[in-house]
Amino acid sequence: MLRKPRVRGHPGTQAEEDCSRRANEAPSTSRGTGGSPATSVPRSSPAAASLGPRSQKQLELKVAELVQFLLVKDQKKVPVRRSDILKHVVGDYKDILPDLLRLAAERLHDVFGYRLVELEPRSHTYVLVSALEPVEEDAAVRGDQGTPSTGLLMVVLGLIFMKGQVITETELWDFMRRLGVHPTQKHFIFGDPKKLITEDFVRQRYLDYRRVPHTDPVEFELQWGPRTRLETSKMKVLQFVAKVHNQDPKDWPAQYCEALADEAARARPRPEGSGEPGGARGCADPALEARGGPP
Repeated sequence: MLRKPRVRGHPGTQAEEDCSRRANEAPSTSRGTGGSPATSVPRSSPAAASLGPRSQKQLELKVAELVQFLLVKDQKKVPVRRSDILKHVVGDYKDILPDLLRLAAERLHDVFGYRLVELEPRSHTYVLVSALEPVEEDAAVRGDQGTPSTGLLMVVLGLIFMKGQVITETELWDFMRRLGVHPTQKHFIFGDPKKLITEDFVRQRYLDYRRVPHTDPVEFELQWGPRTRLETSKMKVLQFVAKVHNQDPKDWPAQYCEALADEAARARPRPEGSGEPGGARGCADPALEARGGPP
């Protein structure tokens, strides 16, 4: 899983001035990803007294069952639907579901080091996100957080970011073929690359994959999904791209400005109902300079 990075301040005053100057010259016209931000399930106040007529032991058993269910589901990194929680765990306790979720969230945080996050409020889906700092700070930059597929995901995220937040599937595979990864050939490490990228990563909500309207033949495009915005940052992805190319993140000024704005937005408290953290305020259009970035 991608790790949520530590919040950092601006790398330097000079960089901020450069970004501000570019903002006056060429305001951002980059395409946003839309959608609601993920919100953490709030920790409860003393909840046991308001949980209805059940005994304390019954409640503890039900919370333990819910925690175990969420941990098992997290192994596949697929968001858990509230309807599945109601069907497979809650049963007759559905009248106190919000309290059960709060208590489960507290236990997941305090015992296992996870935050229970409502990933998409409209569809009521949840994921577990590590609340612990990574053992090695630059693990996310290297893209080696545990599995080879994570490295491939970082490559795809980097390509999307460098190309202005969205790429077509044709652009994706043109790039992947140069890395020896083909959509119709089984890979000795990744297995079925097309399924991994356009199905598995999409189901895990790291990527959004949608049809481009009014295209003939039919074309699809990819963008960052809500889980990516939750677990990593534009600066981390840019640092990964720079490391791969043995360059400095500042070598791509538009993307660097956008990443700085993202870091600043993450450092500020975000009001409920606000948009995606890290808008490209104060940056030039990344699409203008993306073609001069990595191939």
